[in-house]
Amino acid sequence: MAAVLAVVTGCVSTGAGKGPAHGSTHASRPETGTTTMRGITLPSWYRTDYDSPAAPRYLRDIKATGARWVTFTPTWYQKRVTDSAPHTTEETASDASLRRIVQRAHAAGLKVMIKPHVDLPGDVDRAEIRPRDRAAWFAAYRRFITHYADLAADTGAEQLAVGTELAGVSGDTTAWTKVIKAVRDHYDGPLTYAANYDEYQHIHFWKDLDLIGIDAYWPLAEKATTDPALLHRAWAPIRQKLAAYSARQHRRILFTEAGYVSQRGTTTAPYSWTVSTHPANAEQAAAYRALLDSFEGRKWWAGVCWWMWDDWPDSGETPGRLAYTPRGKPAEEVLRRKWAG
Repeated sequence: MAAVLAVVTGCVSTGAGKGPAHGSTHASRPETGTTTMRGITLPSWYRTDYDSPAAPRYLRDIKATGARWVTFTPTWYQKRVTDSAPHTTEETASDASLRRIVQRAHAAGLKVMIKPHVDLPGDVDRAEIRPRDRAAWFAAYRRFITHYADLAADTGAEQLAVGTELAGVSGDTTAWTKVIKAVRDHYDGPLTYAANYDEYQHIHFWKDLDLIGIDAYWPLAEKATTDPALLHRAWAPIRQKLAAYSARQHRRILFTEAGYVSQRGTTTAPYSWTVSTHPANAEQAAAYRALLDSFEGRKWWAGVCWWMWDDWPDSGETPGRLAYTPRGKPAEEVLRRKWAG
């Protein structure tokens, strides 16, 4: 999610272990078949986050929820929406730290999705990116994403997202087809693109990918609620629409991001970090339960990647008691009951 609006990442599978061998085929990829991904995102906000002393504990705690996947989000930046290329900054996870945390995740029995982001300063939404020189931007973007395709292949990461919530450029189907072809020349695992919930129907390159990815931030209620049944009913028409879309596209749908702050009214604007200043753990837990109750067991649904496990110590701008993290809250218990039994 870009600063305020585009927030989340994570995934699920019933299996664990290393990624596909270089040269594997689509037919051998269970993630694109019938398994359901169970995952949680562990984002990075600084160059050395993934080398934090907290990293091993975070991975153990994620695994203890019953999650089988973890998503990592190395991020490049551009200063203006019209810039022609993203670049690394001190907020970009170093390649060495990303390699090490993928190794740690595998050692912990977790599968890995690498989901590179391009962001803008402050609260500017990445969906606003509209480069002045689109050809130059896409050339730079291919270099950016194939860099992480190589890293994913080298580390055995089990899945890769080729982009996240780039609505300002995702309509350029020809350019994205070339990007995806370039990625496949570097990485043989399953690919997805993480479209925002109001963007996915405008994507016309799903046939080139293995999974439809949606960041599932649909507003579900007009006012604060702790009633999972009410939220379950709100999901019903969305679920029906997604099932039909999956059938038309001949692809399963993965919620590449989904999440809720523990703030009053969280389901009225799930994409926002700042719905309220009042903690509301019960509302967050109800939202977690409603999503899982609404989608688990649907064959066309490939799972969910929750946003997010936690900020790194001393790095969070939002206090933990109000943030997206389910850690230590009733929402974590929902995951443990649903996923870990």
